[in-house]
Amino acid sequence: MSDKPATVYLIDDDESILTALSRLLAGYGYRCKRYSSAEEFLNAHDPDAPGCAVLDLELPGLDGFALHERLLEMRPGRPAIFLTGRGTIAGGISAMKSGAVDFLTKPVEADQFVIAVEAACRRDIDARREYARKKSVDDLLASLTAREREVLSHVVAGRMNKQIAADLGIVEKTVKVHRCRMMAKMRVRTVADLVRIITRHGS
Repeated sequence: MSDKPATVYLIDDDESILTALSRLLAGYGYRCKRYSSAEEFLNAHDPDAPGCAVLDLELPGLDGFALHERLLEMRPGRPAIFLTGRGTIAGGISAMKSGAVDFLTKPVEADQFVIAVEAACRRDIDARREYARKKSVDDLLASLTAREREVLSHVVAGRMNKQIAADLGIVEKTVKVHRCRMMAKMRVRTVADLVRIITRHGS
């Protein structure tokens, strides 16, 4: 997980909006980067940098909804706030269903906008923390041999060494060796810890 400060990415083809939002957020200590189109943003964007995006719905070229889809495809996804001059109930519902943090209309109230940005940045922090945790477990699982993965699945299922040996057609002593190596690679000391990690990971 990056330790860089969060940045608010503002994407709007109206320069006056970009200027106003940048000044507002700067007053609250936020860093901002400004873009006049989705393509300009995507060409310069670093998915590893923490922060959120504020998207105008009606951008030239790739529109706000299409850009949001691109953001959701990134790992972790970039939290986004829609900001539009033509807000509709249908558009708001569609935005929220797609995972947007908020759907705001111009001119936006300063307090409402800042609250939405704060929520988006918090969501980004949580998403990056969860992504880093999951990737860490992925890396540990990738270090296991095929046999150790088999033993892991049996251990998590609550099978005893003797039962695992019978299931895999190997001697119990060999199961103990694989089990010991597997637990060491997974960096756990107890079966309870192993089950907790695997259950949360969804493996």
